[in-house]
Amino acid sequence: MSAEFKIPPQAPESSVSEASAAIVESCLVKTAEALSQVGAASDDDIFKALTMAREAQNNGKPVDLIEITARVLGHDEEHISKAISELSSAVATTMSPSPPYIPFANKLIAPSAFYESFDALHRLGKLLLVPVLYAEDTDAIATGSVNPIAAKIFSEQVYQVVSKRFGIRPFITVVRMDYESWSFLCRKHFEF
Repeated sequence: MSAEFKIPPQAPESSVSEASAAIVESCLVKTAEALSQVGAASDDDIFKALTMAREAQNNGKPVDLIEITARVLGHDEEHISKAISELSSAVATTMSPSPPYIPFANKLIAPSAFYESFDALHRLGKLLLVPVLYAEDTDAIATGSVNPIAAKIFSEQVYQVVSKRFGIRPFITVVRMDYESWSFLCRKHFEF
């Protein structure tokens, strides 16, 4: 990999804890590195997308680097879904196991009780744009996104918090979603 995507993160906004800001920054960097590793975009385009994503995050607007990269690459709205899907699939190849794609995520009922019990996780999910797809008594939980790295990072946080609170080891599933389902669920779960 020729590029170094780590730059000193900006000071977190007062509405975002330092820990959450560090998690979001880690997600941005890991996604940028994966995009570069698979050659999904030039390092210049990734730097441009990364700068735009950091600026949006610092202004309190959650964004996903895969979506921003697709837009930086010049894909118009008519083709953005396909472009995001291709970038998502490429990034998923850098992960083991590679999160599966599920086309029906938007049909699942929002886990309101989970979000109420874990408000900090709900806020972090909003920052990473990773909805919880289902939560069955905190024993089985699924997270999903167009960005498999974001979904994985969020799932690790869910695992830690649930394990610490209940002393159990939940079964967590990480999946990839299509752009339309993801957009719909982010609006529904995070009230955009």
